[in-house]
Amino acid sequence: MKVRVLGCSGAIARDCRTTSFLVNHNILIDAGTGVGDLTLEEMRQIDHVFLTHSHLDHIAALPLMLDAVSSLRSQPVQVHAPAATVAALQAHVFNNIVWPDFSCVPSAQSPFLRYVPLAAGETVTADGLVVRVLPAVHSVPAVGYALRGQHGWWAFSGDTERNPALWSALEQLAEAPPPQLPVAALVIETAFSNRESDLARRSQHLSPTTLAAELALRAPTASYPIYITHTKPYETELILQEIHQLELARDMKIGWLQVGQVFEV
Repeated sequence: MKVRVLGCSGAIARDCRTTSFLVNHNILIDAGTGVGDLTLEEMRQIDHVFLTHSHLDHIAALPLMLDAVSSLRSQPVQVHAPAATVAALQAHVFNNIVWPDFSCVPSAQSPFLRYVPLAAGETVTADGLVVRVLPAVHSVPAVGYALRGQHGWWAFSGDTERNPALWSALEQLAEAPPPQLPVAALVIETAFSNRESDLARRSQHLSPTTLAAELALRAPTASYPIYITHTKPYETELILQEIHQLELARDMKIGWLQVGQVFEV
């Protein structure tokens, strides 16, 4: 399994693209502005989109991508998302006011878009890829995802604040039906610096201090690498400085996700 980082910023600016990951050639995890860097042919091949939640930075490219490629496809794109996210898309995006309702265009029988509701704790399969839905704690209903590759699980927290259930879910991945595989990597958000910790708490995001508290909940034997994502552009340099201090204090290595990075799992 190949996971390519299309966008990993918490906002837009030059060279900053919001959250999206391309898995193999036909699956998106979130549909932020990073999707816009794909070619038309690459977008045409997207069969499944897994959304973590309804916030604009995670869905912004979805309506534009569908508009660009739907007439080139013979099957609808399946959008997998929490029921509340599906409801938000229907009410506020694909509502024939902001954008056409692609779930019934060109017809209800042959739409460009098909919704597939899901919930934390479920395991689903998309084109042979096993996806476990992880719990998240955010200002709107949200989830994360873990994808099973040949050698382990690639896990993504989605947008979340303190979330003890995430660490229990990660431990359970190794106990999933055969083949039993370890967690290969965890991508976890750290949107704000410690100076913005109050804003982080109110908007239900992590800062380096709360990330440290979360990492303390990892199983003692856990050794998988950690990568932070979703940093606000105006805060990124400070966040990285504070993460470096955390690394020194914990004698651990925490990576910073970057556009173009590829995970082979």
